Amino acid sequence: MRAYLLMIFVVAVWGSTFVLVKGALTDATPAAFNLARMALAFVLLAVAYHRAWRGIRWQHVSAGAIVGFFLAAGYQFQTTGLARTTPSKSAFITGLVVVLVPLFSAIPQLRPPEVHAPRWNAYTGAALGFAGIVLLTTPAHPHPSSASSLAQSAFALLPDFSSICAGDLLTLGCAVGFALHCIALSHWSPRVPFQPLALLQIGFCTLYMAISLPLIEHPQLHWTMRLSVALMIAAALATAAAFSIQSWAQSVLPSTHIALLLTLEPVFAWITSFLFTGERLGLRPTAGALLILSGIALTELAPQPHVPSAHEA
Repeated sequence: MRAYLLMIFVVAVWGSTFVLVKGALTDATPAAFNLARMALAFVLLAVAYHRAWRGIRWQHVSAGAIVGFFLAAGYQFQTTGLARTTPSKSAFITGLVVVLVPLFSAIPQLRPPEVHAPRWNAYTGAALGFAGIVLLTTPAHPHPSSASSLAQSAFALLPDFSSICAGDLLTLGCAVGFALHCIALSHWSPRVPFQPLALLQIGFCTLYMAISLPLIEHPQLHWTMRLSVALMIAAALATAAAFSIQSWAQSVLPSTHIALLLTLEPVFAWITSFLFTGERLGLRPTAGALLILSGIALTELAPQPHVPSAHEA
């Protein structure tokens, strides 16, 4: 239960910092902000986990390099794609991670050896969470004016997929990157202490971002109080603390459960937007939030056979 509560806290932090980061991006280009955020988070982790440096082994380094690569790929694809598509479509496509993780976990070569294949409730819960993300983040399909009121109501629930652009395809790479990051953590977190795993994945992620930065954009940072506060909160809470918790939580929770909990991020983003900007939820996004909660409940409450923990295995 503690792992679930801590992961919900992490997702709440990620969702609630959306407004803060969006404001800060007026003073920095996206990839430059990401690099500064990761570099600062790495410094914080290096100080907080200074005792972990002595116990680092080559196995830990390889784990951090692999997990950090997928983390960096997810962020860089997301940032590059967001510059070429709308925020709502970017959020929707990124939400595909809730479907990709169970699908990838069904492949024996990707699934950790002690973990069972996902069951029906994981797939059904993922589908409900995915449908909720669609309702939360995509505009309604336009309906013909001559349609009946019942038909218009049906059209209002359908997402509008009328345009697909290069940014959408880049953001699809983001969803794949985050899904593989989630699965990679499931492989390594039971075998590597969470302190060096969190430290090394953020360190390698910073390195990969620094290498790829000139290929993505012409970086700009205009230092303001708004940018400094956003960087501190994003680095300390949304990166250093958040990925430390996730590295530990995935040693006791299945990756499919982690992926489904991540679908709560747009819900917390909507709540934060309402509190700070007065944006209200309409019928469509409210239905999406309820679908996400239903998917989580189905995944967690449906009876399932005993799966050995990392320590029992």
